[in-house]
Amino acid sequence: MSVLRSVVTGVGGYLPETVVTNDDLSKIVDTNDEWVRERTGIRQRHRASEDQAVSDLAVEAAKKALAAAGRTAADVDLIIVATTTADLTFPATAAIVQRKLGCPVGIAFDVQAVCSGFVYALTVADGFVGRGHSKCALVIGAETMTRLMDWTDRGTCVLFGDGAGAVVVEPGEGQGTTEDRGLLGFALRCDGTKQDLLFVDGGPSTTGTVGKLRMQGNQVFKHAVVNISEAVVAAAAQAGVAVSDVDWFIPHQANERILKGVAHRLGIDEHKVIQTVGEHANTSAASIPLAWAHGMADGRIKKGDLLLIEAMGGGLTWGACVIRL
Repeated sequence: MSVLRSVVTGVGGYLPETVVTNDDLSKIVDTNDEWVRERTGIRQRHRASEDQAVSDLAVEAAKKALAAAGRTAADVDLIIVATTTADLTFPATAAIVQRKLGCPVGIAFDVQAVCSGFVYALTVADGFVGRGHSKCALVIGAETMTRLMDWTDRGTCVLFGDGAGAVVVEPGEGQGTTEDRGLLGFALRCDGTKQDLLFVDGGPSTTGTVGKLRMQGNQVFKHAVVNISEAVVAAAAQAGVAVSDVDWFIPHQANERILKGVAHRLGIDEHKVIQTVGEHANTSAASIPLAWAHGMADGRIKKGDLLLIEAMGGGLTWGACVIRL
């Protein structure tokens, strides 16, 4: 039986030029390289320049994804940007990206699920592409998380960085089997009762300010390993594959201990894990497509591979997708 699938045809990533090491941070907050590495695995992160908006990062990642797919901005009819750090309260960052890329009039909007944003956005795109309503979609995760940091809080400010990653999603015919290219299964979750574990203490309708990121790290870690694992198993079941069938595991790059904890709980070999947290830190919604682009660039991830992506973020939100490239 022929079915329409949402196929990822191009991947791209962009990191700002400025690199901030743990030693650099030790000059402005009470921390050191050993302390940060031991607890997180992070060695450095990238920071956007003062004149770079998150839309600028998104545009650079989108250009690379489009080039990889053999498409141009003129082909794009849908843009979904997953971001927590929008250029403006409105319009959507996706609308700004559409203008800056020079795309024709089409659909453009943002998705806000914090670190889970890219997973959510990819499944939303599937609702358009997999039903024939979009012929060429851009799904982008882009963040300037360093602008939400309280630089006196060493428990959070050392964890985050800036960056953007993007994928091009196009319709492709499949046979309804696990060998089809495209998004095969997903699971999305949210538990709003856990808001106080990870949030920003400001907003236009409450404080009238942007606010700063606040997190109870130990509690987030506890929920992350258990909840992410459940979503992964659910996504794999929907796709009709076993977790052991996965060629590459591309997790949200939050913390090296969480990455290893989830992989161990799921029985995934470490050599199958794409890990960039050491160089990128936590770039929230950008972390999965950035890691994906990294794995493509170094030749590990190839067409036909079975990929598993997952994330957990403020909300608490979490989710997973199984994709055959």
